[in-house]
Amino acid sequence: MQDQTPETVIYAARKIITMDSNRPEATHVAVREGRILAVGDETCADPWGGGRLDTQFSDAVLMPGLIEGHAHLMAGAMWAYPYIGYHDRLDPDGNLWPALRSIDAAMARLKDAQAAMEADQPADQPLVAWGFDPIFLPGERLNRRHLDAVSTQRPIVVMHSNFHLLTANSAALALVGYDSNPNIEGVARFDDGSASGEVQEMAAMFPILRRLGVDFRGLARTERAVRDFGKTARLVGVTTCADLFNDLPEEDLGTLLAITGEADFPLRIVPALNGITGAPEDIATRALELKSRATDKLRLGAVKLMNDGSIQAYTARLKWPGYITGHPNGIWNMPPEQLLTAVEVIHAAGVQMHIHVNGDEASEAALDALDSALKKTPRGDHRHTLQHCQMADEAQFRRMAALGVGCNLFSNHIWYFGDQHYEVTIGPDRAERMDACRTALDCGVTLTVHSDAPVTPMAPLHTAWAAVNRLTPKGRILGEAQRITVPEALHAITLGAAWSLKLDKEIGSIACGKRADFAILADDPLSVAPENLRDIAVLGTVMGGRVHLS
Repeated sequence: MQDQTPETVIYAARKIITMDSNRPEATHVAVREGRILAVGDETCADPWGGGRLDTQFSDAVLMPGLIEGHAHLMAGAMWAYPYIGYHDRLDPDGNLWPALRSIDAAMARLKDAQAAMEADQPADQPLVAWGFDPIFLPGERLNRRHLDAVSTQRPIVVMHSNFHLLTANSAALALVGYDSNPNIEGVARFDDGSASGEVQEMAAMFPILRRLGVDFRGLARTERAVRDFGKTARLVGVTTCADLFNDLPEEDLGTLLAITGEADFPLRIVPALNGITGAPEDIATRALELKSRATDKLRLGAVKLMNDGSIQAYTARLKWPGYITGHPNGIWNMPPEQLLTAVEVIHAAGVQMHIHVNGDEASEAALDALDSALKKTPRGDHRHTLQHCQMADEAQFRRMAALGVGCNLFSNHIWYFGDQHYEVTIGPDRAERMDACRTALDCGVTLTVHSDAPVTPMAPLHTAWAAVNRLTPKGRILGEAQRITVPEALHAITLGAAWSLKLDKEIGSIACGKRADFAILADDPLSVAPENLRDIAVLGTVMGGRVHLS
């Protein structure tokens, strides 16, 4: 009778960083049926009958597939629109979009886009751009007058890099009557009371986007966007990525299931259902129904709630003394009483929640809600996770540990926005404790760190670098006491992120029985100088035993 034993492939590497305390390092890993059979030296598969030696990684370093615990499918979709941001960015095809360091430069790119549209687009087709951030630019803030100089006829919308603000021209504002109603929260005004064009947070932005037919989350569910998302992840060593805010309508779920079901698709996607625009009971029911349809590469069943806004947009909710500029104290996307009801209902249904909190007042409201929910419905290992959680202090981290709540800190923010927070938004004292990875770990909180792509580029080695070094573009060490070690940072982007997604029994380390997901690196992150961690080249990934080279 012919032997039906599946093939075993033994990959040799210069070094394998396993993230498994039982065997932290190895030189060989045996893979069978997409899973890790054995780890060790060249003889590791001998008890299983040996296998075929594969030496293509013999000069490389293998790690567990990197895990991005907070990103959005929009990271692949936004490149359908012109990028007008302050930082250089690469699109999924590796094309460089140069940084624009002034409003004039941004408007020049918009004028080029408007000229291109005039050739074949009707005048009512909106011009949409993204990535802009006024916090980097001195002087007059971007407003509708700047955009009216591009066009007074075509509606124009510029989505800010944080996705909590947009700026619209007069044509777009007129479509929703924002000049005629001065009492709408989130519609910024000139001194004369007219709408400036800046629109803040979801409730105020949604009417403009809906009227113009601009649906960033819908665009992100197209086949091209999903494939670009997978391509982006592969280039930076990511094999599992959260999509932390998705409406998951039935008509689009089939696209996600079909693409992720392809054997060669290089990414496991973990969407979280939008939990802020429906009744909590309905959201919980939908989440549980989705969970029953999960597959290996499409993990469903979690919910995302959104409490406050963005610090650099001045829409995050801060405790006293607030913003050093005197800006009003932010906007609630879910006021505390609404959040409390949602958390209690969704928790009681047994659904995991990821809760967006940037300011420390928002973190307090979320912890109060979780505390109440756990008292009413005690449940172990719930894995509820506070996302961003940038201003949390030591007392709040101690509460998280006591409640079994995890945190996913936005360490990339230190590099991209740290100087602005030090100088412009919250001042030195609180900026130095932002994204307090050291405190979180010392308090016993399970930690991961993230990019929030497309807000900042997906690149977990950069995110780990930011948590280790806490450097800003101006050379500041923003809170030396909050630095963590390279091994701790690598844990955060592997096992820590896996824990936050309830997948640590399957991924996050290279150990017998787990899925054969690896990042292929050109150098050893434990041997290079910590300041060079982000510069390590990613050569590709292995996903479920399939090799995907960059």
